[in-house]
Amino acid sequence: MRVQLKSIICTTDFSDTSNYAVSYGIALAKEFNAKLYLCHVIDLPSTGMYGDIVSYPVGQQDRIINYAHGYLSRLVGDVPIDWEPLVTMGHAATEVARLAKEKCVDLAVSATHGRSGLKRIVLGSVTGRLLRTLPCPLLVVRNQGHSFVATPTKEIKLQRILVGCDFSPDSNLAFQFGLSLAQEFQSELHLVHVIPPYLYEDLVKRAGEPEEAFQHDLRDRLLENLNNMVPEEARNWCSPQTVLAAGQPYEELIKYSVVHDVNLIVLGVRGHGMVESILVGSTAVRVARGAPCPVLVVRPMADVT
Repeated sequence: MRVQLKSIICTTDFSDTSNYAVSYGIALAKEFNAKLYLCHVIDLPSTGMYGDIVSYPVGQQDRIINYAHGYLSRLVGDVPIDWEPLVTMGHAATEVARLAKEKCVDLAVSATHGRSGLKRIVLGSVTGRLLRTLPCPLLVVRNQGHSFVATPTKEIKLQRILVGCDFSPDSNLAFQFGLSLAQEFQSELHLVHVIPPYLYEDLVKRAGEPEEAFQHDLRDRLLENLNNMVPEEARNWCSPQTVLAAGQPYEELIKYSVVHDVNLIVLGVRGHGMVESILVGSTAVRVARGAPCPVLVVRPMADVT
C-alpha cells in the first residue's frame, strides 16, 4: 500500500496555532502535488444552541466572508500549489467533515491547542469530533515540539516515524500508512506495542505459568509479531525498530516520542478500545492532545459515526 494524496483539506480558525497547521497542509500539497482546500468556518454564536435565531445582515456576512478569503490568500502567499479557499458558516467540526466528504479528500489537517480539564469540557474539542466524523485520515498538529515542516521553505524533513501497534485491524491500517510515509521520505520506522498493566496481569492468570517464564515467552511472541508486520521487501530500504513497553498506552507512546525525538506518530483511531473511545476518549485522542509532534490518525474509510 502506498499513500497517495490527491487532495487535502486544512482548517484554520486564524489563531496562531491553527495557522501553524496550515504550513503542513501547504507542504504536503506541494510534496504530493495535491490540491489543497483551505477551510475557515465562521462559527455560529453559542446562543443558537438554546433556540435563539441568530442572523447577520447581508452586508456584514459579505464583509466577514471577504475578510476570510483575503486572510486565506495571505496564508498561502506565493507558494506554487493548486489550492481553493472554502469559507462557510456553521459549527466547525460538522462543516469540515461535510466538506471533506463532499470534496473526497484523502487527508485532513487540523490544529489542537492541547486543552485539558475544564477548558476542554467547556470549549469542546473540534479535533476530537473530527476524529469520529471525518471520512479520511486526520493529521493533528500542535504549535510546538518536533516539527517535520521547515519554515518558510515548506520543505518536509520527516526523519523518525512512530507507529503504535496493537495488532488490531485499525492498527494495521496505521502501520501501512506509516510504512508508506517512511519509504516516501526515507525515514526511520519505530514500531511500538504497549501492554496495559491490567491486560498483562489477566494474561498471566489465564496462562497459569510462573510469571517470569510467562513474561519471557510473551515478549518473544509480541516481538515476533511486530517483526512479522514488516514485509521482506521493505527491509531492503529500512531497518525498523521494534519495541515493547508496559503501562498506559497513551503515556508510553508520548514518552517514547519525546525520548527518541520522533517527528510523527501514526495511530489507528480505535484499536481495541471502542467503548473507551466513546466514553472517555481513545488512546489516539489522548496522544494527539499530549504529543510533542504531529499525530496522524487513520481510520477505515467507512468507519464514521
